[in-house]
Amino acid sequence: MKKEFLGRGWKFPIEIGHDGAFSLSQGNEDIEEAIIIILKTAKGERPMEPEFGCDIHSYIFEVINQSTMMRMQEDIRKALLLYEPRIEVLEINNEYIESGMILFTIDYSVISTNSRYNLVYPYHMNEGR
Repeated sequence: MKKEFLGRGWKFPIEIGHDGAFSLSQGNEDIEEAIIIILKTAKGERPMEPEFGCDIHSYIFEVINQSTMMRMQEDIRKALLLYEPRIEVLEINNEYIESGMILFTIDYSVISTNSRYNLVYPYHMNEGR
């Protein structure tokens, strides 16, 4: 299948091209940018869509242990299930780094093409992003 079937949207972060038009992303690049937007958005952050986003930001003051990281993984899975219908999440793994960062590795399949990809999302506990 062609990449057009996966969608096209404004590049994130937003860029203006040499021609003065907004830069666009398409295909898996558009999907990855959508995943990052979902994960970086805290629930309640968007007044017109208060349920949009991911609950991982609610763990900012929690003690980080295996139980907390498992709950965070489940919150990521739920958010992607609700807000990114083009993918199926296959697996989410995490790695805690002493500096207060958690690396979430998200393995997913693009439903329309059955192509597999992964995305590593760094979550900084000290900064909440």
